[in-house]
Amino acid sequence: MLEGVLYLQLIGRCTMRLTEATRPNTFSSTVKDFLQLTKFRLAVSVVISSLAGYLLAVEVLEWHIVSYLFLGGYAMVGASNAFNQWMEKDLDALMQRTHNRPLPSGRMQTSTALIIASGLTLLGILILGLINFRTAFFGALSIFIYVCVYTPLKRKTPLAVFVGAFPGAIPFMLGWVAATNRFGIEPGLLFMIQFLWQFPHFWAIGWVLNEDYKKAGFKLLPSGETDRITAFQIVFYTLWVVVVSLVPTFHYTGKLQLSLVSALLIGFIGLVMLYFAMKLMQQKTKKAAQQLIGVSILYITALQIIYVIDKYVTL
Repeated sequence: MLEGVLYLQLIGRCTMRLTEATRPNTFSSTVKDFLQLTKFRLAVSVVISSLAGYLLAVEVLEWHIVSYLFLGGYAMVGASNAFNQWMEKDLDALMQRTHNRPLPSGRMQTSTALIIASGLTLLGILILGLINFRTAFFGALSIFIYVCVYTPLKRKTPLAVFVGAFPGAIPFMLGWVAATNRFGIEPGLLFMIQFLWQFPHFWAIGWVLNEDYKKAGFKLLPSGETDRITAFQIVFYTLWVVVVSLVPTFHYTGKLQLSLVSALLIGFIGLVMLYFAMKLMQQKTKKAAQQLIGVSILYITALQIIYVIDKYVTL
């Protein structure tokens, strides 16, 4: 009886996938698949991060640079995501979270995804190159590390998260480089803040999706399990994020400085994030991890807003 039920479920799933694959493409469905392939919401959030870095560096806003940074940044992030889904099509089909993406569902051909990813890469480098060479270089470097190093490592070692944090940290500092055409202590600190922030944020995601990730053979948590070791690492890196984010208060970071009021605000939101990280270490539950994900997103968003406001408003 059980075998019969499982067989019917399998037939139903195959029929549904065949229906999706053979469904006529409309303009709206094609656009939807493109946005899903490039991870639209994630890409936009990353671009906003680079715009925050740009605002921190400039004295006079140049709208053509802003437009280049937005379009070029989206193309680069979208290319990384498209390459990633092209490479992991079969693995995505194994996970509940990703099985309905355009490639594993059959709504998009692998050749189409490859063309989109390659086209976005060239377009992104070209647009960012209109700003300056360094901006285009860092943009291209982020794609290379994400696609050629991070993606293959995900099934081999938890160190993949360390490698993946490099391209993930580039956008915040990329805006500063776009504005100044140089890499110094200011963009270096912006890079470090976002680099460190990614560990508690991504490990919290990995905690929630651990069982799904295991289906694809992804090794992303420090210990490989949702245990005290992983939770301690989350707390440890959260603490360092809080510390590093306050460094501009002491005015040793060039033009990137924070007022005392802003430092208190940054410290407060940092302690909030640290509280939820410690709560995860104490409870070790999916609910606590989900709460930390939300808080971490609010933290990095609020931090960037406070940094920008501090530059233009005396607090």
